[in-house]
Amino acid sequence: MRVTETCVNCLWKRQQRLSDDPSYLSEIRQILDSRKDSDCSPYLVYLFNQAHERHFGKRPSYQDVKKAYNDLMLSMESDIREQLMTDAHPLERSFLYARTGNYIDFGVLSQVDQTTFLSLLQETSFSQRDRKVWELFLRRCQSGKNFLLIADNCGEIVLDKLFLEQLHLAFPWLRLTVMVRGEEVLNDVTAADAAYVQIDRIASVISNGTGIGGTICSMISDEAKEAINKADVILAKGQGNYESLSGQGRRIFYSFLCKCERFVRHFQVPALTGMLVADE
Repeated sequence: MRVTETCVNCLWKRQQRLSDDPSYLSEIRQILDSRKDSDCSPYLVYLFNQAHERHFGKRPSYQDVKKAYNDLMLSMESDIREQLMTDAHPLERSFLYARTGNYIDFGVLSQVDQTTFLSLLQETSFSQRDRKVWELFLRRCQSGKNFLLIADNCGEIVLDKLFLEQLHLAFPWLRLTVMVRGEEVLNDVTAADAAYVQIDRIASVISNGTGIGGTICSMISDEAKEAINKADVILAKGQGNYESLSGQGRRIFYSFLCKCERFVRHFQVPALTGMLVADE
């Protein structure tokens, strides 16, 4: 997904809010002005983070935030699982919950509000456009053997686990794999976070080998590349994965909430609308 001027302005303003240091902002401006057409927002943010460390040292850790939201969702896990057991369409419902979990994103939203998140969980539904993509997704799962979930945020990953449980019940022949970030980046899921919520009990967990808030295939590990190439069905979570993977000729399904102006305009939906889209 190409970076537009809207993206550039948003990225620039975010960095200005972080620091007013002239030397740092000069380097950020240079990164933005010298970007390639193929560069996506997650890659530019990765370059910003490297510049930040050169100027100011390590960025603040999100470990406490990650644990707080993982713990919140783990405290709700049993109740949600029970609700799914009595739902007429448990796989669909679990997917909708997992999509709503994408709200927990400290990279895009200026504020993540727990009350807003819990209210969004009660408002999950498919649009007519979603429904057509969902039916295609089910057909692919029916005929596939290897399923890859490219994960995004902590907290969300607990709902991803519940979705994978239902996916396994519906398509028990699918081999399930979850790809996580290889290094700490904001509140994104790493292998340690995946183990903490025990998603490794339902799926194999692999690292993409990078600390980028997306999936840039030229930079990820050989193991991650092999998993993408081997997968019959891929579900990539979050805006960052959509920005870095879409439009490259791979058949990937994407699940996210529209949390920024670019996505709201691109898909012509209100903010925080859940989306299920596919690259064909």
